[in-house]
Amino acid sequence: MSVRIHAWGDLACFTRPEMSAERTSFDVITPSAARGVVEAIYWKPEIRWHIDRIHVLRPIRFTSIRRNEVGSKIPAGAVTAAMKSGRGRLGLNIEEDRQQRAALVLRDVGYVIEAHFRIVGGEANPAKHLDQFNRRARVGGCYARPFLGCREFLAEFALIEDGEPLPEVDPELQGTRDLGFLLHDIDFEDGMKPHFFHAVLHDGVLDVPRWPGRRDRP
Repeated sequence: MSVRIHAWGDLACFTRPEMSAERTSFDVITPSAARGVVEAIYWKPEIRWHIDRIHVLRPIRFTSIRRNEVGSKIPAGAVTAAMKSGRGRLGLNIEEDRQQRAALVLRDVGYVIEAHFRIVGGEANPAKHLDQFNRRARVGGCYARPFLGCREFLAEFALIEDGEPLPEVDPELQGTRDLGFLLHDIDFEDGMKPHFFHAVLHDGVLDVPRWPGRRDRP
């Protein structure tokens, strides 16, 4: 069962893991971020979404901005204690721990995300899930607002119906472009192990390889 979603936004940042001090975005949306967009529209524990193909619609352009970030993490123990008691301090002073950092982000982005899902539990009724996804996407419904890498970079989205033509790819993206290694996804069942693949853009289209290993992966 496949779907196609047109997602776009003013800014996006799909952070390269090797850039630890200042955020620097990959050239295009990662499959894991694309999966996040689809899951924000419709997610159920009995299905797994997999990204098949990404169409990059607009020229790849970067811009530099400065962002306020928090330099440390909330201790897990403080969160657990607060949840149990219903109150308590989280051990983080946002005013004192705020840091301003530069970020190299994408601007004016647009993508078509082609994805499918597989049933991994519960009732084997893919048509039900597909119908619910389509109904939600048609009216802009979502469990959480989709974003493009960072939560402040919100994504607009629209369903592309069966038989509806895809938005045109900018002529600048015609030809072949080597994007180097791109993050595929994070394996949360294997110690949050990241998986990368060699990404090549052909006329604005990125084919996403199968996930290695697990049978419930694409």
